Amino acid sequence: MTDAKIFDKTKEILVDQFDLEEDEVSLTTDLTNDIDADSLDLFEVLNRVEDDFDIKLAVAEDIKTVQDLVNKIKEQLAA
Repeated sequence: MTDAKIFDKTKEILVDQFDLEEDEVSLTTDLTNDIDADSLDLFEVLNRVEDDFDIKLAVAEDIKTVQDLVNKIKEQLAA
């Protein structure tokens, strides 16, 4: 799966989860500061990502931006 497809699917999840407009989500979007996601929100996002991509993600404190999340998904898809 390409980075663009991973990003598009991730963006779709975030737009739905946080009731955002598509143009509010970019690779540089900070999940905590820009979207106001708390730890429960991030847990829910990670669960949905796992379901939608059929992968397992460890709780990752280093996921700060959408790019970080895309990188983690890509890593797991390649494993």
